[in-house]
Amino acid sequence: MELRAHEEAETAGVGVTTGFLARKLGVSPTTLRSWDRRYGLGPAVRADGRHRRWAPDDVAMVQEMCRLTAAGLAPAEAARVAKEAARGPVTAAPLMVARALAGIRIPERSSMSAPRPGTPGSGQGTLGTPGSRSGTGLPLGDVRQECRGLARAAVRLDALAVQEQLTAAVRTHGLIRAWEDVMVPTLRAVGRKWESSGDRYVEVEHLLSWHVSATLRHVYVSAAKHGRDTVAPPVLLACLPGEMHTLPLEALNAALAERRVPVLTLGGAVPPEALMTAVQRVGPSSVVLWSQTRNTANLPLACHIAATRWGVRGARTRSQVLLSGPGWGRQSGPGLLRPGHLAEALRLIAAPENRSGEGDAGPGPATPNT
Repeated sequence: MELRAHEEAETAGVGVTTGFLARKLGVSPTTLRSWDRRYGLGPAVRADGRHRRWAPDDVAMVQEMCRLTAAGLAPAEAARVAKEAARGPVTAAPLMVARALAGIRIPERSSMSAPRPGTPGSGQGTLGTPGSRSGTGLPLGDVRQECRGLARAAVRLDALAVQEQLTAAVRTHGLIRAWEDVMVPTLRAVGRKWESSGDRYVEVEHLLSWHVSATLRHVYVSAAKHGRDTVAPPVLLACLPGEMHTLPLEALNAALAERRVPVLTLGGAVPPEALMTAVQRVGPSSVVLWSQTRNTANLPLACHIAATRWGVRGARTRSQVLLSGPGWGRQSGPGLLRPGHLAEALRLIAAPENRSGEGDAGPGPATPNT
C-alpha cells in the first residue's frame, strides 16, 4: 500500500489531491476529511486556502494511520501514534509495551508509543462495547479487537494488512479460536452488509474470503507433512451437491491436520456419485457433510452414506456421518451426528465410541456459518 506520492507531487507542484490519496488508500475522501477535522491528521500546507494537497510526509502519516487501525487500534489512538511517528522514530521498547497493553499485533513497519491504560487502544475503550461498529460501517457488536482491525483492512481492500491480521490471529490464539472468534464474526458482518446494501461490498467479501482460505490452507500444508506415516483411515469432508461454501470445511480440514488426523477434503458441490465412490474407495472413519442452506441439505444421501458398509465379510464397518452447517435445520436420522461448532466436530471425530456410527446424537445446533 506504499504510495509513490512524490511522483504526483512533482507533477502537481505541491502534493497529491485528497481524491487521489483516498483512491490509493482505499478510503473515502470523507474519511480523510474526518481524520483531519477530528484528529488534526491533515496536510501541513493548504494550496490557496481551498484545495488541500498532501505532501509525501502527510501521505506517510496517513498510511501509518491506516496500518494502525488495520491492526485493531482505535482511530483516536492510532492518529495520536501516527502523528508522533511523523515527528520522528521511537524506540522498540514502547512498541512492545503498546502491543502488550493493547492486546493486538501492530505491523512491524509502524512506530508507536504505549497507549495509556483505559484508552480505546488499551482494549478498555468504547470499541469494546456491545453494538459498536468497526469504523467501517460494518456492525460487529461485542467482538475481539482483531475483528475491527480485520474489517477495516478488508473494507480498504488492503490485502497485505488483511493477511497480516489473519496470520497474527492464528499465531496468537490458535486455529480454533482464530476461526470462531475472529474470522467468522468478520465474515458474517461483511456478508450482512453485502446482503443489505445491494451490490456493494461484494469485492470486500471476496477479498476477505480468499485470504481466510489462504490462511487455513497454509495451516493445513504446514501441519499435513507431519502426518504422512499414519495408516489410519481418513476423515472425509465434502460439501453437498450445489453447495459452494467451503470455508467451514477448510477450517476443519486444517484443525484435523494440526492433530495429525488423516483427512481427505473433496471441496464444494460434490456430485452424489463421486461422494459415494470416494466413501467406498477409502473407507473413511468419519464423513462430514456441509450444507449452508436448506436447499442443499440432502438427508437421504446422508442416510445412504451412514448405512454403507465395507470390508471383509464378518468384519464389515461403516463411517459415522456428521451433519454440519445451518442448512440441515433440525434434520437428523440414525447414525447421524450434529456438531454445534468446530471444537465439537473435532471431539466427535476423535471419540472412539462414535467410530461405529451406530448412535444417534439427535438434532442439534448448526456449525457456525459464514
